[in-house]
Amino acid sequence: MTMRARGRRTAALAGGLGVVLALAGCADTADSGGGATTGGGTADASELEIDCAPYEEFGDLEGETVSVYTSIVDPEDQPHIDSYVPFEECTGVDVQYEGSREFEAQLVVRTQSGNAPDIAYIPQPGLLANLVRSGDVVPAPAQVEANVDEYWDESWKGYGSVDGEFYAAPLGANAKSFVWYSPAAFEEAGYEIPQTWDEMIALSDEIAAGGATPWCAGIGSGDATGWPATDWLEDVVLRTAGPEVYDQWVNHEIPFNDPQIVEALNTVGEILKNPEYVNGGLGEVQSIASTEFGDAGLPILDGSCFMHRQASFYQANWPEGTEVAEDGDVFAFPLPPIGDAGTPPVLGGGEFTAAFNDDPATQAFQTYLSSPEWANIKAQVSGPGWVSANTGLEVDNLVSPIDQLSAELFQDPEAVFRFDGSDLMPGEIGAGALWTELTNWIANDEATESVLTDVENAWPTS
Repeated sequence: MTMRARGRRTAALAGGLGVVLALAGCADTADSGGGATTGGGTADASELEIDCAPYEEFGDLEGETVSVYTSIVDPEDQPHIDSYVPFEECTGVDVQYEGSREFEAQLVVRTQSGNAPDIAYIPQPGLLANLVRSGDVVPAPAQVEANVDEYWDESWKGYGSVDGEFYAAPLGANAKSFVWYSPAAFEEAGYEIPQTWDEMIALSDEIAAGGATPWCAGIGSGDATGWPATDWLEDVVLRTAGPEVYDQWVNHEIPFNDPQIVEALNTVGEILKNPEYVNGGLGEVQSIASTEFGDAGLPILDGSCFMHRQASFYQANWPEGTEVAEDGDVFAFPLPPIGDAGTPPVLGGGEFTAAFNDDPATQAFQTYLSSPEWANIKAQVSGPGWVSANTGLEVDNLVSPIDQLSAELFQDPEAVFRFDGSDLMPGEIGAGALWTELTNWIANDEATESVLTDVENAWPTS
């Protein structure tokens, strides 16, 4: 049966499921995603319909296949697979999904050997740029670009572009600029959610003066130890130096040890290297370097610390039965701005849908993935732990209150968004020298200027 025989179907995206679930997980679920993303979706994808008209212009696609290659594996893969059903029913295309934990390395191998997938979900703009410049990725069709222009902040389009040409639409997203806390502990102590950085520091001083430890932190992550510290630095660079300087720093248009970056890391140090502030329930300052990031926020639950800065995806790391909600066991507030009060910047990450051919079926599926219809369907078939920065996403379709808060931040027209800087830097830096040096900065109390100079000296010359 052709697309035309199937007819046009109107969207039936049920906004506002109104479901608030207790989020479950375990402390070592960095790869698996933990309980927050297991449990399946809240809607049956076969009952969700889309308007088929946007895909008719790609021709009769009945019997075509589109292969998708990603780093998203079981159990997080099933909601993705389910979200393709309305597109498959509309077009007759069979979408074949393959997830791999060796995605980054194997994608390069496959493209070099002539075995590229039709579409890949690429989480690093730097990897996307390398594949574009090697001639593997094709530009996105006009339909995809039109969706991105309408439904995303322009910065997202920039991260999916290479040398001024647009190649890949955003897919999922995560917000990193959060501080986790216990609503009950705050209420019992009479603490208010800080709206500015100064208020957050004043709150930290008040907690410490009362004999408690305000912060807990951990940057341990096996071979990737140090990456949580890069998020701290990036968040503060955005707040002290601003987005333009952030872009210059990430692109190495200013030295890595520029005075503005030194100031930012010293500001981070006022929290992470302050023995009066850390490391609640875990040890001294140096314990931050050896504490696994998945365990680092758990002392909030027994009152050993009051605050923990970590991304929205940390919801997967709370123990089973922990309720994540504004009136639950734990919740999070946006990391406040520094200086004049206003909308805080948002640091985040996400994936981009890159195509390796311009076949009509590939382009049609790429268009679907860039649409608000797909974002809303994906929200309805997913459990907690998934969000998109697509402004056409109905926030109430998201299950988790933290995911809803993330979406609201992404959709705030006043909020400045920037992609995770270490994912934009050369691998030798963003996944190498920066991790190592920030670990030394904490574990061995290395001086700020010294560690930033060492990273600057490690920056590749070509």
